[in-house]
Amino acid sequence: MQNTALITGASSGIGRELARLHAEKGGDLVLVARRADRLDELKTELENAHGVSVLVLAEDFAEPAAAERIFTRVAGEGIDLDVLINNAGFGARSLFHEQDWNEVQAMIQVNAVALAALTHLFLPGFVARNRGRIMNVTSTAALQPGPLQAIYFASKAFGAYLSNALVEELRDTGISVTNFMPTGTATEFAAISGMADTRLFRNTASPRRVAEDGYEAMMRGDMDAFGGMRPVRRFQYWLVSKLPKRTMLRIVRQAQEAE
Repeated sequence: MQNTALITGASSGIGRELARLHAEKGGDLVLVARRADRLDELKTELENAHGVSVLVLAEDFAEPAAAERIFTRVAGEGIDLDVLINNAGFGARSLFHEQDWNEVQAMIQVNAVALAALTHLFLPGFVARNRGRIMNVTSTAALQPGPLQAIYFASKAFGAYLSNALVEELRDTGISVTNFMPTGTATEFAAISGMADTRLFRNTASPRRVAEDGYEAMMRGDMDAFGGMRPVRRFQYWLVSKLPKRTMLRIVRQAQEAE
């Protein structure tokens, strides 16, 4: 396999579009997600359309051992990754004290621990080869605390800060790390997280547009990048960040309440 990218959460939404973009550029793929049937469909599509090689791994990142199994399988296949895209994640809307603890733990495991684990496992190989690109798909949620989605926002901030720290640690290498923050996107996330009826998902960007923004930023080696965000939305985020924290928290909460 050549110019190989491993993409998690590749069965739908932004992850699927990132896989299509990489294949369109002639790159091979390791696709990871829970739903094997969707991965198999995508594998067939990409191999037939672009003549690339695709390895499918059905894994659930809520399981702590998933990252190690993926690393072992990739190493066993003799694959040297060129790109690692940590895209898998999920959210849920509720008051923190009412949220099921098993769901809380799973969210931290998928959004934060698995991201860190895969990066930690594959990064030594990147360093040894002195090349590679890592993109951690976080969210604009990483920019502030999020009442009603306290764990989701916090777990995305973890990925963002980890990514930025690695940029400095790896500054004398040929490795780039991009913290990619999509805005509200027209994927399954809104319905699954209970956010479909909120202002945050009133005007969503297409998964393809968001994926293009992220892929281009990763290839440039950007440290931070937004996906699918119009200038007016960027200004809104900047403005909210300048407000007193209690005011900012009320605004964030109101944006997540049902309309």
